[in-house]
Amino acid sequence: MRTDFLRTRKAVLAAAGLAVTGGVITGLIPTAYADDKPAAQAEHTGGFMGELKGDRELAVDYQAQPNFYYCGPAATRNALSVQGKTVDVDAMAERMGTTEAGTDSIYDITPVLNKETGKDVYRSVEISEARADEKQTNKLRKDVKRTVDEGRAVVANIAGTATDIDGGLHSFEGGHYISVVGYRDGAKQVKIADSANPDTASYWMTTEALADWIATRGYSTS
Repeated sequence: MRTDFLRTRKAVLAAAGLAVTGGVITGLIPTAYADDKPAAQAEHTGGFMGELKGDRELAVDYQAQPNFYYCGPAATRNALSVQGKTVDVDAMAERMGTTEAGTDSIYDITPVLNKETGKDVYRSVEISEARADEKQTNKLRKDVKRTVDEGRAVVANIAGTATDIDGGLHSFEGGHYISVVGYRDGAKQVKIADSANPDTASYWMTTEALADWIATRGYSTS
């Protein structure tokens, strides 16, 4: 059952496309490529992009979101692309009830993922506290590893500012959706596909940082 904090639609979700500099991203042109690969190499049928000593990274047919409030549909579209699926973001936005105020919660994302992958493949997980505790972080780690091992991506609803392993700041104070498409070091680090800006289409983050980023919201996992 959806909790109040996840159910409440805040007007500030319209700022979901905030860049690191604090400016609103507008007029983003969708681009298609598998992570940092050229567009010409983007065509694929899903599957693993790379694997080394148990570390795994899924091939993403990446597209940036076309406007500031489509992060939910765009993150879902990128997540489904790792399975070789192509779903129109406008159709997904309609199913999710996305408006200029954004997409309400992860509970609007999970049914769309299941429609494309099969009944009850995905489920919604909440991290309702202001910060994730050790148990919640460990659960996220296991969920990411299992989902990626199955050849699927996790979709997460995040809010606030997080730092990637290279020191880059990613700030979405009003809320945002991202896809988790890989892991390494036993899923102590996770790879993010971020539709907000094609210049920072992907980056690595510790699982602890991601768990705190998700705090007060939730994620879809298999």
